[in-house]
Amino acid sequence: MTDSPTGPAGATSVCRRLVGRTAVVTGAGSGIGLAAVRRLASEGARVVCADVDAERGKAAAEEAGGLYAETDVTDAEQVEALFKAAYETYGSVDIAFNNAGISPPDDDSILTTGLDAWQRVQQVNLTSVYLCCKAALPYMREQGRGSIINTASFVAVMGAATSQISYTASKGGVLAMSRELGVQFAREGIRVNAICPGPVNTPLLKELFAKDPERAQRRLVHVPPGRFAEPEEIAAAVAFLASDDASFVNATDFMVDGGISGAYVTPV
Repeated sequence: MTDSPTGPAGATSVCRRLVGRTAVVTGAGSGIGLAAVRRLASEGARVVCADVDAERGKAAAEEAGGLYAETDVTDAEQVEALFKAAYETYGSVDIAFNNAGISPPDDDSILTTGLDAWQRVQQVNLTSVYLCCKAALPYMREQGRGSIINTASFVAVMGAATSQISYTASKGGVLAMSRELGVQFAREGIRVNAICPGPVNTPLLKELFAKDPERAQRRLVHVPPGRFAEPEEIAAAVAFLASDDASFVNATDFMVDGGISGAYVTPV
């Protein structure tokens, strides 16, 4: 197999750890989700791509040779149908990367964020993860194995002066829920981890730069390497957590933040 370099992370894949396994990825059409689809497929997984954007979701599935399922992750019936489709198409549900999320501009300081914005972010970022875990677990319990990876954030473990109050709270909820599920189902062969990315060079971050460059620059100055992560770097961590190489990694906050959460001060 020939390595194919893709940015700072280097090769997209150097092994085939996921052959014969089925992975469900939400938010699969762009950003971290799309990078994860590519990485998981490159390691041999059969990938089910869930997204509300049919054009992007179908494109991701076609590229990966997988299945597209248009899914509103806040709708319990649609989420159940997603995992059922994965099982009925491929015969197993081995990996669930519950990644879909939003960070809208009206989610700001608690002093200015309205209840509608608060609830919308909680529904997409936290309730959807609850629904996806709830739908995936029965298949994994029947198999006696599985890896669930939930997208939290570095903001779940530290405070931020540039507040996104509902986003931060939702990611903290994802972190706590992942820990509890990881402990609860560990003896059934199921691992549940929360991946905590730092700022990532995705369309979401680019939108922030375009709308509020000063706010975005305040984030960059606190990243020790002096740059944001690339989606492929987060996807590499997802593939690790999905694989047997992470067989004793469970119920943890898996930090992929370039050292932000470990820094007291950052280099000039």
